[in-house]
Amino acid sequence: MHAITTDVETQSEKRGRLVRRVWLIVVLVIIVLLLAVCWVGLRAITVKDGLTASQQYVDEIQNGGDVDAALEGISENAASAGAAASDPVWAVMEWVPVVGDNLRGVRLAAQSLDALVNDVALPVMESSDDAITTRLLSVAQEHGERIGRLAEEIRSVSGSSFLIGQVRDGVDQVDQVMEVAAPALGLAPSLLGGDEPQNYLLVFQNNAETLALGGSAAAQTMVHVDNGVISMGAQGDSGKYQNGVAVDVDVPQSAIDLYTGYLVEHVNTSMSRPDFPTAAQIMRAWWQRDISNDEIAGVISVDPLAIERILVATGPIDLASGDVLESDTAVSLLLSQIYGRWDSYVEPEKVDGFFADAAAAIFSKIAAGEFDIKDMMWALTESAEAGDIFVWSEDEQVTEMVAGSRASGILPTDNTESTTVGVYFNNSNGSKIDYFTQTATAATAVCEADVATFTVDASLSLPLTQQQAEALPRYVQSMTFGARFRDWIYIYGPPGTTLTDATFAGEEVSVMHRDIDDLGRPVVAFEAWFDPGDEVSVTATFTGEGNDFGPLEIQTNPMINGAKPSITDGCNS
Repeated sequence: MHAITTDVETQSEKRGRLVRRVWLIVVLVIIVLLLAVCWVGLRAITVKDGLTASQQYVDEIQNGGDVDAALEGISENAASAGAAASDPVWAVMEWVPVVGDNLRGVRLAAQSLDALVNDVALPVMESSDDAITTRLLSVAQEHGERIGRLAEEIRSVSGSSFLIGQVRDGVDQVDQVMEVAAPALGLAPSLLGGDEPQNYLLVFQNNAETLALGGSAAAQTMVHVDNGVISMGAQGDSGKYQNGVAVDVDVPQSAIDLYTGYLVEHVNTSMSRPDFPTAAQIMRAWWQRDISNDEIAGVISVDPLAIERILVATGPIDLASGDVLESDTAVSLLLSQIYGRWDSYVEPEKVDGFFADAAAAIFSKIAAGEFDIKDMMWALTESAEAGDIFVWSEDEQVTEMVAGSRASGILPTDNTESTTVGVYFNNSNGSKIDYFTQTATAATAVCEADVATFTVDASLSLPLTQQQAEALPRYVQSMTFGARFRDWIYIYGPPGTTLTDATFAGEEVSVMHRDIDDLGRPVVAFEAWFDPGDEVSVTATFTGEGNDFGPLEIQTNPMINGAKPSITDGCNS
């Protein structure tokens, strides 16, 4: 009996000791967790303070503050936040359900900001004898892969449904930046000749002779890039090409029907169709046939409206002619004054030489990195959004990077994100009169009874007297009609719609085409003759079934005197 009692007591003591051990372990775990939470909480405060301070510096830059000083501030705070979020205890806590996604998002935002500022921005912007493109290439080769991984990770966590408000806002903001920065850094070694030398054809468009993509392809420059070093090669102008002899480029019959054989037979009219891939391949063919059979990795187009913005970043640029290119007078000098100085029919070499000198001077300034980077980023972004800069390449990664942006020069192929109509004024009289013409565009959408109706209006006027027009230089007047002018106005309807009406106002306006689809859209083309003081207007109506149409938008030429498009969207109000 005594033995049995002792045995029971022993078992009871064992159970008691086990329970105490379990509770001790639980208590220790709780203490460790509390310590970990407190530790991570303290680190989170450091991260939050660093990110908040960094955001304040970013706001300063956006409001025109000193970029160098702001970047130094961001650098310190981003590094502090990134280091705090890289703590091993923090990494363990990321495995905790719900909370972990928020910690992961904060860490990735901090590390991404730290990498972009301290590993990319500061090294690229530091004072150095090396060109900015050389520094960018070096940074991309060293850090591009890591930036790419961070971009993938933050994109992944941004999809979590557990992110709380402030964390989601911060993650989304950094995700948007990384979505642009990572592909750009990934492509930089190839684009900047880090793998092998690259050639790019730079085309300057003349908005005084307006065409759908901007204007006549007035001048071209070959740009060489080798291991980050940019140099300028041969230059071309319309006088160096076999105008009248078509280049061998496969374009759709719809394009020839709308724009005639001039699209491929004359270099100046290469920009007639509102599709930059078409124009770029035509320009490449002109260069390779008539100038030099160079391998061309891509084609980039800019116009004087973009150049004026770029001059904000570079400051005034002195030319060999004694002129000064400045941000508030460049368009006037390049598109008007120069034609009063020399008669382009008599002394074309002087005009061509002036443009070549201007192109070389601008190029040299940019290639040397002599510009304010904040202002340059503004100039390039603003110009790309306005249709003053286009980029084309056969490289699928480049195509993907610019896809969906105005810089691609491609009209949207569906109405999912936006319902875009196109209105294009094409100078068809061989003049430079569009320095003076004024244009306006408007579009209205109405959705009723499962039918969407889109009405598009376009008008053009020439606010000069007959005497003023006749006093213009011969090269500014129409080469064929003198002080009388002709425009072809093209209106592209939304994809999936049908042209139902085309009307016009003006003494000599008519419909040229109304039964042609181009670029997956119905098109109506008008011919409009006008004299000084005249105004012409045209209207096209398109209908489509259903109400699945995104917000209404207008895409039109970057005109010198173009009014802001007017939009009334009754389908998305």
